[in-house]
Amino acid sequence: MSVEANKQLIRRFYDEVWNQGNTDFVFQVFAENYVRHDLRPGNPRAGAAGQQQVADDFRAAFPDLKHETELLLGENDFVVARWTMQGTNSAPWGNQPATGKFVRMSGVNIFRFENDKVVEIWNHRDDLGMREQLGAPIYAGSNRA
Repeated sequence: MSVEANKQLIRRFYDEVWNQGNTDFVFQVFAENYVRHDLRPGNPRAGAAGQQQVADDFRAAFPDLKHETELLLGENDFVVARWTMQGTNSAPWGNQPATGKFVRMSGVNIFRFENDKVVEIWNHRDDLGMREQLGAPIYAGSNRA
């Protein structure tokens, strides 16, 4: 696919999965053996099923989640997205009980494509800021989004 097609697929990924809750869409985006580079502790399942589980868990904890893609850049096999998510923590997330608090968090994802699918993703989010907004302990164990 072209860089523009890759960018459009990532834009659609954010809309389908994060805004609409269609987490089955991850199988159209991520290769079965894709690698997730994440600074947060924890080990989601491998491949697209792991990405789906991450999205399902986060959307369950923040059911009114809204995602906005603010910047989308592409070059060669890479697409970089800067985004902001916001929502109310209405159900447990990892080992954190629901707080009922509204949070807003920004981040950057770097996607690497191979054969029209994402084979690697690097996640860089403001997890500390999110935990502070929730009133959660800073080192409370593994939460994944």
